[in-house]
Amino acid sequence: MTMMFNPRRMACEVLAEAAEPPPPVDYLQWAIDNIVFSERITDHSGRYNPGLVPFFNEILAALSPDDPCNTVTLGKSAQVGGTILANIFTLGTMDMDPCDFLYTHPTDDNAARWSKSKLMPLIRETTAIKRIFSESSREGGNSIHYKERIDGRGAIQASGANSPASLSMISPRKQVQDDLAKWNMNEAGDPEAQADSRSKAFFNRKVLKVSTPLISPGCRITTNYHAGTQEKYHVPCPHCHELQALEWENMRDHIDPEHPENAHFVCIHCGCELHEHHRAWMVDPSNGARWIARHPERARRHRSFHIWVAYSPFESWEALAHAWLRVQRGGPDDKEKGAGAEQTFYNDWLGLPYEADNKAVAWEDLRDRGEESGFARGVIPAEALAIILGIDVQGDRVEWQLVGYGRNRFRCVVDRGIIDHRAGSHLPGYKVHSGHIAEPEVRAALDRLVAKTWVDEWGNRRCADMTAIDGNAYTEDVWGWVRKHPKSRVIMVRGDNRDTARMLSQVREFDRKGKPKKQKWAARFFNFNASIMKIGLYRDLKKDDPEQTGYIRFAIGLGDDFYQQVTSEIRVAERTRTGHARYVWKLPAGTRNEALDMMNQAHAGAIRLGVTYWTDEEWDMLAERLAKAEKPAQADLEDLLTPVPENEARKSTDSNTADALVTAALARAERARKRKR
Repeated sequence: MTMMFNPRRMACEVLAEAAEPPPPVDYLQWAIDNIVFSERITDHSGRYNPGLVPFFNEILAALSPDDPCNTVTLGKSAQVGGTILANIFTLGTMDMDPCDFLYTHPTDDNAARWSKSKLMPLIRETTAIKRIFSESSREGGNSIHYKERIDGRGAIQASGANSPASLSMISPRKQVQDDLAKWNMNEAGDPEAQADSRSKAFFNRKVLKVSTPLISPGCRITTNYHAGTQEKYHVPCPHCHELQALEWENMRDHIDPEHPENAHFVCIHCGCELHEHHRAWMVDPSNGARWIARHPERARRHRSFHIWVAYSPFESWEALAHAWLRVQRGGPDDKEKGAGAEQTFYNDWLGLPYEADNKAVAWEDLRDRGEESGFARGVIPAEALAIILGIDVQGDRVEWQLVGYGRNRFRCVVDRGIIDHRAGSHLPGYKVHSGHIAEPEVRAALDRLVAKTWVDEWGNRRCADMTAIDGNAYTEDVWGWVRKHPKSRVIMVRGDNRDTARMLSQVREFDRKGKPKKQKWAARFFNFNASIMKIGLYRDLKKDDPEQTGYIRFAIGLGDDFYQQVTSEIRVAERTRTGHARYVWKLPAGTRNEALDMMNQAHAGAIRLGVTYWTDEEWDMLAERLAKAEKPAQADLEDLLTPVPENEARKSTDSNTADALVTAALARAERARKRKR
């Protein structure tokens, strides 16, 4: 039988099918229809509920093709749902508008963890996505870092900003740059510039930049926020219905330390109180809440948003007030680590960058205040309930600084000194040698320093509770001295000037294959975040009220050079090869910074000792025990923190005996040197 057909009609039908516009890309409706969160992914399991986070509706609209902007930036508090937003954008794109998609994390390890703990559970539990991805790991298009659609129409590449190779593997039309503030320079330069360049070929590209801020200036997410529309979520007052953005200063000024549960805002229009039970009504778009841009003219290119916990249902205003009060009191929370306590609050709770003091107070002003309101050098003030030695190692000398710590993040500089080639000059037949730490005379002097006692205002004789010595430049030589002392009393430290580094972490070294190397000093060698510590120190140096949190006192007679050194470095912008700015600490030519380094080394020792975690009760216990101590008893910090019966005798350390032992050791070292000759 002959089949009759119309070739012209068939061609028109195929052309009509190909030319039909794709259905609209509506990420919000797609999330409502498809996303179901399990308890493994989030504490708020169940279907996606836009009523919980209505402020995300407009951001999802900005990510759709209907909005002309190419870049969307979200600066946010921690735990307000930013990752949920990014995952909706990622998976919704794979279903509705498939293409090559790049999802970049700070490191490859972060990318792998995200893929295993977030992406794969969502793919398995989202019906619309499960059908378009293979579950078999044997498939070439399915691996931890790479997920390709079965039909080949698109793929998700998970990469790390620390790996230039992973940023050059695909040309994505859409991408997410997650935790952008934590991205560091990689071997090829600026990773943000590398990631941005991958999508420039597409006129309809969409790049979502999302992160909690860190340090400003120099914070990547903050820089992007300021480059965009700078939109804030404005909510109506339940009393007068006028719109306003919720600002931290408005709540801060209305926190009662005795009743943080009553934390509230005050309407800037009518003066009425806005309490937490009003929040759900205020953030509801049907009541008038909406995003308002400071620079709406930039909307065609770059839309930027900021949201923080005051709007979020995932955290209470009472918890926010408690967090602020703990920072003011120098509380012991895990997240509040000394110099980083205030920064953590601004970043994680407020979603704001921590403004850095790039330059310290004038050293002359600091010196004058120290000399006018200082205390006797070498005498430990009553406020200093723990004392830490910071030791800096140079090629021709070793310098030390004794720093006291107390409640409310109090610090004081008690004493300082230098150990150089004169360390053994009191010995018979002494000859001049180098002041290097490898010299027996210098090591013996350091032994004597660790055993040395200082008197406090109660009359107790106390030695340093912890000693932190610079182990960066002469690691083997320093280790040779450190290993002879208990690790509970002496540690090695070195500075890490990255803003994103942890406040204190064990030094880890890796072989060429990336596997950890076992080092003999691993248990007592620590990196500390020198950049954050300097920022915190410079802020505290400007405080002239003894009642302020973080106030610093100085002994009289520390010398002009101490004040010059402790204020010596400045934080400046450096231009990279791509033209982007990064901020680094610089030491001006002709100046020294040993006193500044030793403040940080001592602070690293304080964190290791646990000073930054002590509760008010522990501080009270220390103060009471020191005040009642029999004189001249040596107060051991661990003993002081352990309650003992009132009538129990306390052990003391005979400093003269310790000095005699060290002198004898020094004499033996000198005799050994002569025998070798």
